[in-house]
Amino acid sequence: MGRPVTVWTVPAIHGQIDALHRLHDHILAHIQPGDRIVYHGNYTGFSADSAACISEILTFRRMVLAIQGMMPSDIQYLRGRQELIWEKLYQLHYAPNPTDVLLWMLGNGLSETLYSYGLSPHDGVESCKAGTMGITKWISLIRKAVRAHPGHDVFMRQLKRAAFTDLNNEAPMLFVHAGLKPSENLYEQGDHFWWACDEFKNMQTAYKPFEKVIRGYDPEHRGSHLNCITATVDDACGFGGNLISVGFDESGGITQILEA
Repeated sequence: MGRPVTVWTVPAIHGQIDALHRLHDHILAHIQPGDRIVYHGNYTGFSADSAACISEILTFRRMVLAIQGMMPSDIQYLRGRQELIWEKLYQLHYAPNPTDVLLWMLGNGLSETLYSYGLSPHDGVESCKAGTMGITKWISLIRKAVRAHPGHDVFMRQLKRAAFTDLNNEAPMLFVHAGLKPSENLYEQGDHFWWACDEFKNMQTAYKPFEKVIRGYDPEHRGSHLNCITATVDDACGFGGNLISVGFDESGGITQILEA
């Protein structure tokens, strides 16, 4: 991410399209060349407007890139738990207990996301009863439904695991989805970016070479929390809270908090 003037974070959205529209308007009024935007994942889930949120993100991308001096690399999209579930859905036919796996997914946000693409979760359960061929046919319908929304398929395949600013900056920052295991090297984190939430919460020292680690989703929905070495910028959007964007300067300080 280089040496941004301000990094604007967009935490978990969970399909809240009205809040996303408002937040994008706020960001557009403040962003300037030299800034970056980091979306922390969980764009979908728990809302029948999930697909609409992906379309809005793609529309906003075009608006930002229309600003003179802004570049495609100035906008980074991370993979969240919801996107991980969607990715695993395409591999459902490999699961030893596909019905159990699908039911878990449906109860953790996938059901509403499927509805947003005009798909029936019930059809998925029935496909599991039909075995591998039934699941394969259902997944084919899912792919077709997603491709009917321009750009969605490509978007979901371009998501990153994490993003960070230049290590030569005054205070390098690392941006993750929900967690981090401090004892592991950055390139050995694996699934910890999505599931090591307690380890992140209990961090007592900076995760070198970074001065601050910033996450955009707290599964406990406790609201935003910021200190000198970590920051949780999730205000529980989709679970009774607001969608916010926190602007960080190159030293890791907060320049502004925007609320939808």
